[in-house]
Amino acid sequence: MLAKRNVNYFPSFFDRFWNNELMDWEHSNFSNTNTSLPAVNVKETKDDFVIELAAPGMEKKDFKINFKNNVITISSEKENKKEEKNEEYTRQEFSYQSFQRSFTVPENAILADKISAEYKNGILHVTLPKRDEVKPQPEREIKIS
Repeated sequence: MLAKRNVNYFPSFFDRFWNNELMDWEHSNFSNTNTSLPAVNVKETKDDFVIELAAPGMEKKDFKINFKNNVITISSEKENKKEEKNEEYTRQEFSYQSFQRSFTVPENAILADKISAEYKNGILHVTLPKRDEVKPQPEREIKIS
């Protein structure tokens, strides 16, 4: 008779390291502070690729977007200073936030000079228009001769 064997699997540090999206060095995703990276949705429509980055409380001037060698990089650096003076004390608070997210775009898939961005209601929308050659083509029937 075979005895049941109870095997518990706990992922090792290395399993978590290699499966963790934040450790995707090819895409250069990092945060320079102990803050978390903004959540991102990447959508593909018939005409565009769209990146939506959730960053409430920021302003459009806080973002920098670059496109080079088929990689789009969205980054931000924001420094806040607050000073409060009273007769008995002076209090200063500083905070610094930064992040960078990079995404590889398929080669020759987009019109780089038509990339646009809009920041609205706490979400940065980056639109990368597709080239006509990569847009879905309608199905057509091939006649057999």
